[in-house]
Amino acid sequence: MSGTDQSVSGLRVEDFNFDLPPELIAQQPPAERGQSRMLVMDRATGALRDAMFSDLPALLAPGDLLVLNDSRVIPARLYARRTLRRDREEPTGRIEVMLTEPAAPRMPRAPSFPLFSAERVGDREPASSENLWRALVRPGRKVAIGERLVFPAPSGETALEAEVVERGAFGERLLRFEPVQDFFAVLDRIGHMPLPPYIRRDDAAADRERYQTVFSRERGSVAAPTAGLHFTPQVLDALTARGVETARITLHVGLGTFAPLRVERVDDVHLHSERYTLSVEAAVAVNRAAREGRRIVAVGTTVVRTLEAAAAAAQQANGGRLEAHSGETSIFIAPGFNFKLVGALLTNFHLPQSSLLMLVSAFAGRDPVLHAYQHAVQNQYRFFSYGDCMFLA
Repeated sequence: MSGTDQSVSGLRVEDFNFDLPPELIAQQPPAERGQSRMLVMDRATGALRDAMFSDLPALLAPGDLLVLNDSRVIPARLYARRTLRRDREEPTGRIEVMLTEPAAPRMPRAPSFPLFSAERVGDREPASSENLWRALVRPGRKVAIGERLVFPAPSGETALEAEVVERGAFGERLLRFEPVQDFFAVLDRIGHMPLPPYIRRDDAAADRERYQTVFSRERGSVAAPTAGLHFTPQVLDALTARGVETARITLHVGLGTFAPLRVERVDDVHLHSERYTLSVEAAVAVNRAAREGRRIVAVGTTVVRTLEAAAAAAQQANGGRLEAHSGETSIFIAPGFNFKLVGALLTNFHLPQSSLLMLVSAFAGRDPVLHAYQHAVQNQYRFFSYGDCMFLA
């Protein structure tokens, strides 16, 4: 399986641009989960059909394997106060801190899995993933190495404290938190849901539930795997009744979601790595479906990246057979990519000039995908995280 378009060679990031009226960017989820529209695309012909997400079970065949990402979003947006610097009196102010990923523990790295990188924080091996976190800090210009940030609870007392131990570009910082009894319980109490920047409002209480999939269970993402937001228990039951098999992988969405592509040529794109787990059950299900020639349907680009990264490594190490493991991947999928496992894709509409739009273009062809996006704009589809979806088969 491969994309139907030219290879990445010679393509520019701006070749994946499209005009999007701001009013089509969804600021709220639909009134009821699962009531989204769905644009259906035939990859072989480029034909488009307007449908509803509730039509999905009818578009899948008995024996299809539907693969879901069960990562759960953490309330990763925090607000801190700077403490006064020892060397000079300086006013303190509120700092927004977006946790993007824990910097420990290190993920396993094996010579037979070249796509998986575990290099993290130099030679240090921190004791706990709850202590050391990568983050985006805003405004970050004045937040220097050695500064301490204090995170207050709503009642005013200090809930967390952290020291800035490394400084990166574009507001990136490495923070070492003081140990607490239950770090994630504190996040649940003081953190905010990390809605993307194109949702121009503060998070609300309802986002705690609506910015999670109904099948989420493994906490660790700082953005939702948004194609899964459409699913309801009723749709999942209808899929089971139709004879569709389901499997779950975990990929924690990290910094790459927030980082714009800062290069001009597509072949210069390099993504941040993201942590994932392929369970025994998922590996067995995917291997069996591939062996039997059954269609593997990815729910979201995170599932595509996990399956295709694992397939590429398995082809070198295990003769193509997936094995259960955890690791990290920075795989970048663009036109010309040879898909080894994924045969159909459910995905939301993505940002212009983004790596996710390039992935979808690799799957169905850049020109047909951009034509589909033009159709979506003309027909007032809702875009991005809380928006509508596409089914490409």
